[in-house]
Parts: sequence; C-alpha cells; structure tokens
Amino acid sequence: MNNEQCVIETRNLGKQFKNLTAVNKLSLSIHKGEIFGLLGPDGAGKTTTIRMLCAIMDPSAGSARVADFDTVKEPEEIKKRIGYMPQQFSLYGDLTVLENLVFFADVFQVGRQEREDRIARLLAFARLTEFKERRAAHLSGGMQKKLALACTLIHSPEIIFLDEPTTGVDPVSRREFWDILTELHLQGVTLFVSTPYMDEAERCSRVALMFEGSIVVCDAPAHIKGLVEGELLELRPDRLREASRIIEKLAGVLEVQTYGDLLHVFVDDVEQRVSLIQEALSEAGIVVQGLRQTRPRMEEAFISLIRKRTEETQL
Repeated sequence: MNNEQCVIETRNLGKQFKNLTAVNKLSLSIHKGEIFGLLGPDGAGKTTTIRMLCAIMDPSAGSARVADFDTVKEPEEIKKRIGYMPQQFSLYGDLTVLENLVFFADVFQVGRQEREDRIARLLAFARLTEFKERRAAHLSGGMQKKLALACTLIHSPEIIFLDEPTTGVDPVSRREFWDILTELHLQGVTLFVSTPYMDEAERCSRVALMFEGSIVVCDAPAHIKGLVEGELLELRPDRLREASRIIEKLAGVLEVQTYGDLLHVFVDDVEQRVSLIQEALSEAGIVVQGLRQTRPRMEEAFISLIRKRTEETQL
C-alpha cells in the first residue's frame, strides 16, 4: 500500500517511566480501513501505546503520526478525527442511554441539526433503541460497552482506538460487539484494537504481538500461525505433568504446551512421531484419550513465539 493510505505511523516510538521501559522502539504502519489488533498480556505496553497515539501522552523517544498529524505538535487536530474508548469508559450512570449520547454530542460539538439523526442511527446500530430511557448504571456489562462505543462514534471519527473493549464481558456480548466493529470496518473506518483475547486477534486484518514493550511480530493472523515450527498433535493423558516430561525428551519433539487437561505437542513429522509418543506413554502406564492432529491457533503461535523470544534474550 502507498503512503497516502497510511493513517497511523510510528517510528521508533518509546515511553519510559523511571526505570521501566513501557514501549520500546515501536515502528508500525497502519492503513486506512484496517482492523489492526495489538495483542499481548497485561503489562505488555498496549495501553501506553494507544495513549501516545491518541495524543494523550507524549513519547519519551521516537515519533508518531495519526491522520497525517504529529501526535506531539498537532494533538488537537488528531483529537478531532479519532474516537478513543479506554478500558474504563466514563459513562454517567445516573443518565439514561439517550442522555449520555446527548452529553457526548455536546462534548464533541455535534451540531443540533445532525445530532438527532446521528443519535437515532447510533442507537439502532448499537441495538440500544429500546433501552434509550434506561439509566446507564442499570445496563448489563455488554450493553454498557455498546453504549460506550456509540458515544465514541458520535462525532463520526475516521479512526477509532479501542483499548481492550470486551474485557469482563460475557462471550455472547463479545460476539455482538465484534459484529458491530465488523460493520464499522465495512464502512471504511480504521480500527485499532488492543486485546488480550487470542480469538479476537483472528478477526483482525493484521496483528502485532506485543511483549514487554516490544513487537515480536506483525502480520496477518494466518501468516503468524504459519511461523510456528512443526506439526501439532493434541492429546489428553491421565497424568498430565508426567506425560509432558516424557514427551519433551523424545526425538522429533519441538515443543510441548499445556492447555487445561490437554497437551499440545509440536513435532517435526506427525507420521513418524505418533507411534513413538504412544509407545513412550504406554510404557509409563499413562492412559491417553483423543490423540489427534490439529492446526495451530493464534494462542499456540503467541506462546511459541514468546518462548522463542525469551530464549534468545537469555543467550
């Protein structure tokens, strides 16, 4: 894509808090209309990154441009063009759904002529029309998130930053929220979404995996999953830890990951290694259920890439 389509760009962006490097040499280019995911655990630097891009926080190093404006030199121009939904969005619990939307329309100086139509469209868009007279404090967690998004959209921003927007929300509400984000994506809005949820990363055009302030990899989800070495076997042994220790020592085993009562085993060749694993576990008296070959998900890829990164830094 050419530079004209690049709506968010960072160059060696960094943020230091005393002795802590929250964001380290971050260089990204995000294009118009993308759903860009920033994926990582708590403390990875996702919120700090978003605050710098929203011109709320100045970087300690490097630079960033959003909608072709510098985040340090032209913050007010950026704020006119973006929507920002932080983890704890400041809804007013004693106001109704409709009153919250009117309040944020005032904050963003939305003209009275367009306000009525825009609020009606946002209520329908967020599936909140029938709840418009309900106080925000009396909404479910999922409805509060949708109202927060509607308030973020009241001034029709061209870029939307969402910081872990579905944290603490039930699975059904999470799916409904992402359905709304997909509709925005189809309208050409650029979405920058941070999330700790691996399944949400699968919905993004591209994903950056962030760990300890740095980007480990940035690519389409399918390509990231393709970076994991080997083929994947899934099995359920009755003695999980003992089985894991045995399998890790076998020839051709590249990596073993634990998921609840399951083991995910990466091997160089499934056909060659299945019988070897079965024999080793059988000799130890370990009963195995449901051994099968499967495909790596984003979660396996993330764990594998982080483990590899950690090993490299320790050398």
